[in-house]
Amino acid sequence: MRVEGGLPVVSVVGRPNVGKSTLFNRILGRREAIVEERPGVTRDRKAIEAEWLGRHFQIVDTGGWMPSGDELDDKVSAQSEKAIGDSDLIVLVVDGTTGITEEDARIASILRRSNIPVLLAVNKIDTALRDHDIWEFVSLGLGDPMGVSALHSRNTGDLLDLIIGILPDDQSHDAEGHQIEDESEEDQISGVAIVGRPNVGKSTLFNRLIGDDRSVVHDMPGTTRDAIDTVVETELGPLRFIDTAGMRRKARVDDDTEYYSNLRALRAIDKADVALLVIDASEGVTSQDQRLAERVDAAGCPIVILMNKWELVSQEQKDELMYQVGQRLHFLGESPVLRISALSGRGVHRLVPALEAAIDAYETRVPTRKVNDVIQLAQSSQPAPHGGRVLYATQGATHPPTFTLFTNKEIPASYVRYLERRLREEFDLGATPIKIRLRRRG
Repeated sequence: MRVEGGLPVVSVVGRPNVGKSTLFNRILGRREAIVEERPGVTRDRKAIEAEWLGRHFQIVDTGGWMPSGDELDDKVSAQSEKAIGDSDLIVLVVDGTTGITEEDARIASILRRSNIPVLLAVNKIDTALRDHDIWEFVSLGLGDPMGVSALHSRNTGDLLDLIIGILPDDQSHDAEGHQIEDESEEDQISGVAIVGRPNVGKSTLFNRLIGDDRSVVHDMPGTTRDAIDTVVETELGPLRFIDTAGMRRKARVDDDTEYYSNLRALRAIDKADVALLVIDASEGVTSQDQRLAERVDAAGCPIVILMNKWELVSQEQKDELMYQVGQRLHFLGESPVLRISALSGRGVHRLVPALEAAIDAYETRVPTRKVNDVIQLAQSSQPAPHGGRVLYATQGATHPPTFTLFTNKEIPASYVRYLERRLREEFDLGATPIKIRLRRRG
């Protein structure tokens, strides 16, 4: 069930390919979950705040209960069953075009024993001509079914009316739908994106950090399809950890699902305050690791490098690996490198101090007077060539620290890099990216 004072939780469950993610997107009013016409696309739980008629709640999209019963299917099914236990209300989605299946009946049996309110949504009832198809689902023993079309938005408003009518009071919002606590508090939580190639151990690390088997972990590349996030209380206060899909180069992105997975991973990077770049130490630093690091760096996001599976590497290989980091990831400058085992937890305790330093630097705000003092001192020690000079400087933004330099004429890029190094050293900005903007006067 939900945390005291938090939003009510509504979980959308059902067997594969009945339209759960389509309904999830329809309720949100935007495309958040990946939707594709084949079973098993959704594998992890994805939770997002939704609103209807001033009532706020958390809507959870789940992977389908898989009938095949292999190891991965069992793990996906376990995620759905766990979502049930964390919910205030369940929406069971069934397919009105196929009728009741054995899997529908099995799921309904589980839900009847859960003591949690259930709404039965018969999906793909696209026209009134199909309304009679819903009544066979009464035999599932979950009350009167409601015919909906998630794709065409038919009766989804009525379904939402039922949802908010059943949910317990939302104690985080007043009667007019306004948050009691400042909405900006959510935005102030630092985001930590876990990125890397497929199958390097991102989801294993994510589960260890949040203390819950939230993401499906399996030894098949590409198990995580969507960005999954969870807020965790740490010694630094709340942090939002985001588990992203494994990213491959474009030439190997061979279907729409993986395309959208990569797109969401990139979006998570753009929104994050710091990125954990997970590298499989047993495979070394690959060209793909290098390109991904360049993409994160270009987004202006500080990076903590995690050499995962360190326990699998010999001492000779360890020395070679650190050399590879210095050679192939040299553009990351002073980014910390941690040697860990996500599976055993070894070395993971060093992550919080590294995150603290990275986030502090990312959020650094320097008074204008101090910025100008450093710039003037730097110019006195080493003047710019050809009479170039910075007349005035100020920090215009954080996330990352962004400095605007007003100059009398064009200044060479090499001299700008010199000033950047001085700013980084003087204000202890570590490995966080710095943006320098030049404005010419006169």
